[in-house]
Amino acid sequence: MNKILIVEDEEAIREGLVDLLQIEGYEVQFAVDGEAAIKALQQWRAHLVILDLMLPKSSGFEVCKQIRKHWPETFVLMLTAKNEEMSKIAGLEMGADDYVTKPFSVSELMARIKSMLRRVGQDRNALQESISFCDIQLDFKRYEATRSGAPLDLSAKEFQILRYLSQRKGEVVTREDLLQSISGYSPDNMPTTRTVDNHIVKLRQKLEIDVQNPLIIRSVRGVGYKFDPPDNA
Repeated sequence: MNKILIVEDEEAIREGLVDLLQIEGYEVQFAVDGEAAIKALQQWRAHLVILDLMLPKSSGFEVCKQIRKHWPETFVLMLTAKNEEMSKIAGLEMGADDYVTKPFSVSELMARIKSMLRRVGQDRNALQESISFCDIQLDFKRYEATRSGAPLDLSAKEFQILRYLSQRKGEVVTREDLLQSISGYSPDNMPTTRTVDNHIVKLRQKLEIDVQNPLIIRSVRGVGYKFDPPDNA
């Protein structure tokens, strides 16, 4: 049974989520502040955390940071308010996998949850825990990256993109495929594909020797990207 931790200080929302997810057959626990969330995760390994960003004691940003450090395989679904655009961006950069804006529809929330939990099973059972290419080493289990032994600073989202691309080494991966597979979007709620392009630009700045002539993540005009690092670089 998949385990979901709800971290929400608003009682009505928290109790509604607990009831909904238990009816759907999930094993559910909850925490009312950031400190309680970390303690809960230490004692009870959740597959997915539904995380409000504005929490007492320790913010959702700090909780997300700790999840990525200690439990990198746990998925994080943020809850944000409509006017918290910068918070959404900051949360995603810190490693959250997706977000839902309050007030949210039950159908949208459940679609996001089911999409992420499907990927949890795939990640644990099928994906490589580490890869090496050129002079770069990536450890997907620990979310650690190095180049010639020196640390590389990659975000959790960048690790997820690289993991997905490396699974399909040599294949062309569309922007839409990345959005659906990494962030759980469906064709009906797809954001601009510029989101993917921005992530790729940042990855190239960190991985490529010559950003203007990339050798690791190559563009396929009008389609998407291909992870095809050279044998020697």
